Amino acid sequence: MAGEVAPDGPNLKEMGEEELWELINDNRHRISLGVRPCVLIPYLRQVKVLTEVDEDEILSCHNLTNRCMRTSYMLDLLRTQGRNGAIALLEGLMIHYPTLYTQVTGRKPSTEPSRFSGLIKYSELTEYLIRAVTGMQTELQEARNEAGKMSARCLSLESEVGQLMEQEEKSRHLQTENQRLQRHLSSLQREVTKLKDEKCDLYIRYTAAIEEKLAINGRLHDLNLQVYQLQTELQSIQMENQIHKQRSLRSVPNSQTPQLQEETHKDILEQDLAEAIDSQVELAEHLRTYREENEKLLKDKKAVLDQTQALSLQVQQLSLDCKMHQQKSTVVQSQMKELQVERDQAYQSRDDAQAMIARILAEKDALRSQLVELQEAVFTLQAKRSPRIQQQRSHLKEISWESPTSSAEECPPSVRRRLRRMDALDPMSQSSCSSETEHAGPTSVRSKGVEPPSPESLRRRQEVLYADSSLETADTDPLLEDFVFLSDGSEDEQTPRPSSPHDSNSVGLSKTSAPPFLVRSRPKAIRVNGRVLSISLQCEALLSELTVVGGNKSGVFVHQVTEGSTAHSVGISPGAQIVEVRYEQNNRALKMVLEDSTLEEATWALSQVTGFCHLSLRPRQKDYEALLQQLQNGKTASGDSFYIRVNLSLSAGASGTLAVSCNDILHVTNTRPAGAEDLWHVSQVHPCQLLDLQSGAVPNYYRAQRLLIQTIEDMSFQTKKCRKVRRVDTPSEQKAVRIVSTGRQGRNPLWLSVEEENNKSTESGPPSPSKSCVTLMPYTLVTPHFPPVCRPVLLLPTVLGRMLDSKLANWQGFQLCEPEVLTSSEHAARLQRSEILEEVEPGGNQCFTLQGVEKVMKKGLHCVLPLGLDCVRRLHRSEIFPIIIFIGLSARNARKLRSKLQRNNQTEEQLLACAKSEEPLLDKLPCLYHSMAPGSWCDQTSLLTSLRTVIWEEQRKIVWVEPDLW
Repeated sequence: MAGEVAPDGPNLKEMGEEELWELINDNRHRISLGVRPCVLIPYLRQVKVLTEVDEDEILSCHNLTNRCMRTSYMLDLLRTQGRNGAIALLEGLMIHYPTLYTQVTGRKPSTEPSRFSGLIKYSELTEYLIRAVTGMQTELQEARNEAGKMSARCLSLESEVGQLMEQEEKSRHLQTENQRLQRHLSSLQREVTKLKDEKCDLYIRYTAAIEEKLAINGRLHDLNLQVYQLQTELQSIQMENQIHKQRSLRSVPNSQTPQLQEETHKDILEQDLAEAIDSQVELAEHLRTYREENEKLLKDKKAVLDQTQALSLQVQQLSLDCKMHQQKSTVVQSQMKELQVERDQAYQSRDDAQAMIARILAEKDALRSQLVELQEAVFTLQAKRSPRIQQQRSHLKEISWESPTSSAEECPPSVRRRLRRMDALDPMSQSSCSSETEHAGPTSVRSKGVEPPSPESLRRRQEVLYADSSLETADTDPLLEDFVFLSDGSEDEQTPRPSSPHDSNSVGLSKTSAPPFLVRSRPKAIRVNGRVLSISLQCEALLSELTVVGGNKSGVFVHQVTEGSTAHSVGISPGAQIVEVRYEQNNRALKMVLEDSTLEEATWALSQVTGFCHLSLRPRQKDYEALLQQLQNGKTASGDSFYIRVNLSLSAGASGTLAVSCNDILHVTNTRPAGAEDLWHVSQVHPCQLLDLQSGAVPNYYRAQRLLIQTIEDMSFQTKKCRKVRRVDTPSEQKAVRIVSTGRQGRNPLWLSVEEENNKSTESGPPSPSKSCVTLMPYTLVTPHFPPVCRPVLLLPTVLGRMLDSKLANWQGFQLCEPEVLTSSEHAARLQRSEILEEVEPGGNQCFTLQGVEKVMKKGLHCVLPLGLDCVRRLHRSEIFPIIIFIGLSARNARKLRSKLQRNNQTEEQLLACAKSEEPLLDKLPCLYHSMAPGSWCDQTSLLTSLRTVIWEEQRKIVWVEPDLW
């Protein structure tokens, strides 16, 4: 077909209806495969060849299970429109599917106005083409974004797979390493056993050597005794010999010669000498052998001692290695167990998910079969009641309060069989609402065009739905038995109530009256939407039929329901949490969300509900019973729990009112105590821990607001003399009020929001409660934060802070924040990311950044900030909460700093002016600050000492931060 394209093909405007549809039917298969009905339907709706009901049938019919069937059904609907349907289809293909248009017609597509048939005006055509191009561009951008997201998802999955593979490889490596360590441990254990055996052998040898040494020492001692005995015996023998010789000499006669005496004496001496020499040689030999044995034993002892020490060192080292390997093996085994547990959990989760999917699919199939059976039953009922439906339609044409009769006559009802769906128009009553459908245009609630439906179209659509649903209920006898009409007691007498099907009177409705609200009788009045139940009822005052308990922490629950009331008849029971309330007031549809509201807010909101309303309930019976148990045991006073910052000073009253000061933090535990509707039950909070201290009562929000306004008026209308006295005593007085307004937010964050469902309502009614406190706030909501060990420090006023920053940074535990030099591109990028706290010079490249502050905090040091108050909110957005210290000044203190000021080219007047201008700005900060009195320091040294003490105290405290109201 592409080769047969002719620029001057047959003119579609000159072709007849049969020729056009013959051309389309020849390419019907190609059109069914290549066209998406949701793309062409907006243009076909624009040229009014398809109605809203046709659009609903094409896109929502359950019998059309795929796109080809929907496209074919759309062609059948267009065939009923004749030549206009064919022309509109080809023009839609020329706009949205140019290639397919060329294949079907053989002509090149063009968006020139002359190529269109004139079914749509030139201005409307241009507007539609612009919207179509914009929609295609949006779809292209969304497709690109989706492709980017999918690619990023693929990359993340690939990275996760890589990480899992790395973890698996690591686990394998750990297993192999564990096995190797176990083998090495067993070998080391064997070596330790061998060393222990060798050590025992050495101990045995050492013991034997010691015993031998002792034996040798005993033997040596015995030998020494023998030598001593021999010496004494020798001496005694020598003495006896001498005595004997003397006696022999005396007995020898004088005649003997001196030669004989000398020989005898010589022989005796030689014999004695020989014996002595032999004994000495023998003793010397014994001593030498004993000494050699002793030296050898000493050497063996020393070697044994050295070997014992080496073995003990080896044993200690091996024991340490064994302990370390045991710890490693224990860690590896624990990691393996954790991995196995995670793997088992993943398998279990996968199996549970598969089982849940299978169960959901089975339930879905069962529901589909039930839906088909219900559709067949409805079709049967429609066939049986068709004569009554025709009679009722003719009667309702006269009393319809929305659709004109002229348009009903122009569009006769179709004889085609239509599919009935929830929240859709009845096909059989197409004639009664065709005019409304024609005028809806692109603003229909079911339109798939680029432009969203307008509120007018939504309101019109809702009225038609209510009218059709009421007609269908009046026509069908079995269906009417399941519904009841809940009428308002304040209705006009001119508006009659709908009669029962057995009544012979006809139903009369006024054009100006709203259609009756149709709800099912108990228990069929409940419509289940997920886990939230939607209930509609008509009552005089909702709060008179039920009571509630709970609060913002636990939720607001239905506590008691009056028997016989409307709330009881529709099935409201104790234990259900009230999530949302919708009602009408002064011709405006209002919605209030009570899911996280306090008990006081919920009570006020329910007291405003009169007439018809919708309640969204969530069944939470276990939580309700737990709350009642806590209330009965006295563990809690209500379900409320939040923290506030007081913005005015309140004195103690006679009714047990707690005395509080400005900037105190209170824990609100009950917003509606028994017997005191204008009081809150609160507790003071410990500055360093989340502990409740003294308890008492304070005025509620609106009573405290009146007290705040009265206090401000008293302060404003004082006499001039009193103002002078107050001006003198201000530094020593406690702060009375703190002026806080809601800013551009326009609503009180401590009160629930009341939203109008119709944003274009121009009625001038009384202001809603959410806008009644847009200026002064006596209390502000705060949340606790627990910052790290070292918080940044900001000293004020700025002039004095610049003088003290360098001194404070020289102390241990403090460091001055240094500026960074950025290029122009880095400056623009960081400025866009709000990472620049302040510039050193306007327009310069040196800036103080968040990264510089975080770098100092990671070191465990206090970062001293040489900045102003503008950096506080930027730091809070990054979860950095600085310690803000304002140093009070007087003229006397300023004079003591004169020399320091002169070095920095500053004067006393500039310092006092800076302090005076920056002190009011502290009340606008979303956090607390510490203010030092002027009399608490006298010079720079005492000031620095006091600052260190204050920083240490502030570091221990909890940081309370308000929501940013600006």
